[in-house]
Amino acid sequence: MAEPVSHPLALRTVDLKKHFGGVQAVGGVNLTVPAGDLRAIIGPNGAGKTTLFNLITGDLPHDSGQIYVRDEEVSGLAPQDLCRRGLGRTFQITSIFRRLTALENVQTALLTHHRRHYDILRPARRLYRDEAMALLDRVGLAFQAGKPSGILAHGDQRRLELAIALASEPHLLMLDEPTAGMAAPERHEIMALVAAIAREAELTVVFTEHDMDVVFAVARRITVLHQGAVLAEGAPLEVRANAEVQRVYLGHEKARVR
Repeated sequence: MAEPVSHPLALRTVDLKKHFGGVQAVGGVNLTVPAGDLRAIIGPNGAGKTTLFNLITGDLPHDSGQIYVRDEEVSGLAPQDLCRRGLGRTFQITSIFRRLTALENVQTALLTHHRRHYDILRPARRLYRDEAMALLDRVGLAFQAGKPSGILAHGDQRRLELAIALASEPHLLMLDEPTAGMAAPERHEIMALVAAIAREAELTVVFTEHDMDVVFAVARRITVLHQGAVLAEGAPLEVRANAEVQRVYLGHEKARVR
């Protein structure tokens, strides 16, 4: 009898740990994300979500455990090395060059991705212009291409950061609170855009989010963190019905989650 075909893994952590002094921020997290998943990481404030993200993306050193991207161990690699292996990310606080135009921001990301940022023989503004415009169009910002990014509305800056992340052609995209600071309609709109791009580009997306309406509307699977450990994991309906999740996190919000 033929063995069942297993789905390739985009991301796996094994017993990942991080302490800050005597505080356990991440306490032995085992996370498995198959390729093509749209995974939400949720939990109350202080649950360890951003710390876990920073460990996986190389922005923080971990104390122990292993991290695998596409079955390659990447534990301890620097963010730029992980980026070259197809891991892209965005941050809670928008990270853009505010004095550059939206187009120039994406061009800069493309120059870095193609290792042309040290090319002194050609003016940078002529390089990857069409590719940058295509990425801006993909996130709905083509009409804002010539504007300094610092004057863009907050939601548009978030879209720009998404375009910058996509410039590195990731297969795994990690978004740390991508809707932070947005009004409710904008939050749903940007996450619907992320989901559409993920389907079209066959991306795996892992994101943190506080808006439970957004989480349950978009995520395929949800991992719940509590005090640095995995409390529950499953499909949205399973997580919503989990008594422990309701007790430590959802609480009175349960009734309004659809």
